[in-house]
Amino acid sequence: MTARGPLLKDELDIVIPTIRDLAFLEQWRPYLSPYHLIIVQDGDPTKKIHVPEGYDYELYNRNDINRILGPKASCISFKDSACRCFGFMMSKKKYIFTIDDDCWVAKDPSGHEINALEQHITNLLSPSTPLFFNTLYDPYRAGADFVRGYPFSMREGVATAISHGLWLNVPDYDAPTQLVKPAEKNTRFVDAVMTIPKGTLFPMCGMNLAFDREMIGAAMYFGLMGDGQPIGRYDDMWAGWCCKVICDHLGFGVKTGLPYIHHSKASNPFVNLKKEYKGIFWQEEIIPFFQQVVLPKEAVTVEQCYIELAKQVGEKLNGLDPYFTNLSKAMVTWVEAWSEISSSHKKSQATANGSAVK
Repeated sequence: MTARGPLLKDELDIVIPTIRDLAFLEQWRPYLSPYHLIIVQDGDPTKKIHVPEGYDYELYNRNDINRILGPKASCISFKDSACRCFGFMMSKKKYIFTIDDDCWVAKDPSGHEINALEQHITNLLSPSTPLFFNTLYDPYRAGADFVRGYPFSMREGVATAISHGLWLNVPDYDAPTQLVKPAEKNTRFVDAVMTIPKGTLFPMCGMNLAFDREMIGAAMYFGLMGDGQPIGRYDDMWAGWCCKVICDHLGFGVKTGLPYIHHSKASNPFVNLKKEYKGIFWQEEIIPFFQQVVLPKEAVTVEQCYIELAKQVGEKLNGLDPYFTNLSKAMVTWVEAWSEISSSHKKSQATANGSAVK
C-alpha cells in the first residue's frame, strides 16, 4: 500500500471463484487484506474452504446461490469459473477486482513486486481514448502525453469501464496452442497501458480483471458454461465481447496492459480441448456477429443494451446450436436477477441510512 493508504478501500470488492483453500492470499496480504472479499465457492458446497486469517470476506456456495436467486439461479454456471459473476451481483461496491486462485504477485524487470490492484485502480480512475489512437499509448500516464496531430477536441477522453490486466509465466492459451507449446512461458514485460479502439474486439481474460460495477456490471455476465453445457473456457471471453460492444455503444473505454500478475500453473490441455472444442469452431461465426451487431439508439442503459444483445444472440446465433437459444434466455434472466438484487441493495442501504439518521 502507498503512504496515503489503500485506494478506494470502501468502494471496491475483490471477487474470487474457487474450489480450494485460498492459501495464495498470504502472498497478496500487503495489497488485498484491507479490502472486502467475495468468495464464490464452486463445486461441492459441503467442502470447507479455508481463508487466511485477517481477511474480511463473505463466502457463497451453490446452496446460497439457489437460496438467494431461486429459479433465476439457473443463469449461474456450475463447475466453471463463470460462477464468479454471482459475486459481481452480490457486491454493493462501485468497483470490482477479480482474480483467480492460481495467480501470484508478479515482479517487474527491476525485481520489485507489482501492486496489481493499485494499477487497476489507476487505470479505472483515468480516462480512455477509444476514438483516436495515441501512439504513446496511454497519454494520461506520467511521462506521456498526446502526440502531435491528436485532436484537441478528443483529449478529454471518456470514462474507463474496464481494466484488463495481463500475466507473466503461464500464458492464457487455448488448448491447441498449449499442446504445441507445452513449455512456453511469458517472460516479456511490456510497460504499457492502452485503450482498445472503438469497434475492436478483444479476448478478455478474467483471471486479472477490474471494472466499474456501476458503469458496466450488468453486462459482466460470464454466460452458461461448465456442468451441463456443451462449452467451457469461453466465459470471460463471452463477457468481454458483450461488454466491448456495449461500451462502444454507450461511449465507455476499455484499457489493457498493466498490471501483470504471475500465473502459476497451466490447466490440462486435454481437458481444456474437450471444453473448448465446440467454441473453437463457433467463435469463427460468433466474432463476426459481434463485429456487425448494432444496438438501437433507444438503448441508453447497460441493462437495455444487454436485453437487446440477448435478443440478437437468440435470433442470429441459434442456427449454430440450440445452446445459443438457452444462452439468450439466460442473459435475460441474468439482467432480471441483477436488477432485483441491485434494487434490494438500494433498499437495504436506504434503510441503513434512515436508521443512522434516527
